[in-house]
Amino acid sequence: MASEDAVRPRRAVDGLGHSVKSLPPNAEAYRRTPEFTASTIPPGLMRQHRTKRGVWGRIRVLEGSLLYRVLSTEREEHVLSPAIAGVVEPEVPHEIEPIGPVRFYVEFLRVDGAS
Repeated sequence: MASEDAVRPRRAVDGLGHSVKSLPPNAEAYRRTPEFTASTIPPGLMRQHRTKRGVWGRIRVLEGSLLYRVLSTEREEHVLSPAIAGVVEPEVPHEIEPIGPVRFYVEFLRVDGAS
């Protein structure tokens, strides 16, 4: 079983001074979505949703920007771009919103030994 520190997110500061989360160092990608654009984003991604237990997400913007909202008790908003990826913690409600033209995908990751 993974130690609790191995699955706890670390904080980093982006170039704009916003506090952003980082993935646990031992998180490994196992699946990803197709690429989406502003016109092909599934409606469910723009409403509150969450990943399953033990599943992390990384939102990778290839072009343009996305507004990423974390809807937990500590609400957060981040503008994601090719330089700033969004980190989705397991079971934490969130949603996205395109800011103009955008192209992105989502990677799903697990921490080795996590259930």
